[in-house]
Amino acid sequence: MALQIDLGALRANYRALAALGPSARAGGVVKADGYGLGAGLVAQALAQEGVSDFFVALASEAGAVRAAVGPGPRIFVLSGHMAGADLGDAIPVLNSPEQYFRDRAIRPGQPFAIQLDTGMNRLGFEPGEWAALKAEILTAGPALVMSHLACADEPDHPMNPRQLAAFREMTEGVTVPRSFAATGGILLGTEYHFDLLRPGVGLYGGMPFADARPVVRLSLPVIQTRDVAPGETAGYSNTWTAERACRIATVAAGYADGLHRTLSSDGQRPRIDLFAGDVRCPIVGRVSMDLITVDVSALAEIPAELDLICPQQPVDAVAEAMGTIGYEVLTGLGRRYSRSAV
Repeated sequence: MALQIDLGALRANYRALAALGPSARAGGVVKADGYGLGAGLVAQALAQEGVSDFFVALASEAGAVRAAVGPGPRIFVLSGHMAGADLGDAIPVLNSPEQYFRDRAIRPGQPFAIQLDTGMNRLGFEPGEWAALKAEILTAGPALVMSHLACADEPDHPMNPRQLAAFREMTEGVTVPRSFAATGGILLGTEYHFDLLRPGVGLYGGMPFADARPVVRLSLPVIQTRDVAPGETAGYSNTWTAERACRIATVAAGYADGLHRTLSSDGQRPRIDLFAGDVRCPIVGRVSMDLITVDVSALAEIPAELDLICPQQPVDAVAEAMGTIGYEVLTGLGRRYSRSAV
């Protein structure tokens, strides 16, 4: 099972997103092991583009990024300073008074950042907490003050300007760099950009960055093919029955590899296809733990591999068939795939 990562496309996506905010510096979000593609591989490619600010979710993710990018760039930990966390030289994004006082007691004089809750009610100082501690925190000199948009993927959602107004109000008088926009926020326009952009899923070819170049190709090896007569079935529970003579290929992947059972065909209706070049080969029957059956009757020759994620069927098309989003597909791709850069 081959998961190919086009680092040239990733770097091009970074340049395109960074160009949308010429007055702001662009970092890179590499949490969840670089959205499932390998944090070290991704971070090294972004560092070659000049990225000097990286974002991970947990302190435990910072080591792989540091090993890949060397001693210079900053690595921000979005979960902040949790009890018992080994931050190393990473910079915690402190999310509450509790985290702030813990960090200052354990790491006096070390760099830190602050996250503000502008209405998402997930992480960050609430307005009252921030008002009480703002002067003290700013005197301590945070490296960054940031917040996160809840509905940036929906450009016309009223939550976006509401959060923007809250962020402006909460950071009035703040002279340290501010960050507000991930991929969706970058696309909302320059008023959301402030000083540091945080592109994430758009780097990896995902929506809402519709102009992204595809970064991932997922190829599944064909183990066996067989001829199936009309009336015969394939897969568990006989959910698919051949209406005509056809050729069925079995490929090595399944829900243990992040390919949900929701990709199974619904009776006679295929939910999604695999591809041999431009030729569609519909999934038939149920997706099982390790195997998927595919109708390859349209092929004159059976290739060694069939593609699930490819330019003909990008990651968000697979996500739609699963009833989810591209983020979940990328981060759910299992460790059994052999990852390589192309």
